[in-house]
Amino acid sequence: MTIVTLHTRLHPDALAAYDALHAVVPADLLAALSDAGVRDWRIWRDGQDVFHLLDIEDYAAMRAALRDHPANVAWQDQVTPLQEVPDDYSGRDTGLQLVWSFVDQMGQLGHAREEL
Repeated sequence: MTIVTLHTRLHPDALAAYDALHAVVPADLLAALSDAGVRDWRIWRDGQDVFHLLDIEDYAAMRAALRDHPANVAWQDQVTPLQEVPDDYSGRDTGLQLVWSFVDQMGQLGHAREEL
């Protein structure tokens, strides 16, 4: 399992439109995402800030597969105008940097966990 986290920022007047757009994602886009290795994609929004959590086989391969996929191109035509910084699908993004993980730290503690 590979987890990738992303952050996007919306135009202040685009919040309701963004939420409405995601109320029902088109079936052809869901199929394209699944075919590209997406196992799960969750989105949270705090004001203009949008946080994504992806469970993906290979993030770079997914981005490459979706770059010119007709379902994704149509989706990006709708969502890109809502974003302060458009996604250019350059393939250079790697997601947010992990700072800390409870599970990772507890795993490093091993048997010392019982002493907590």
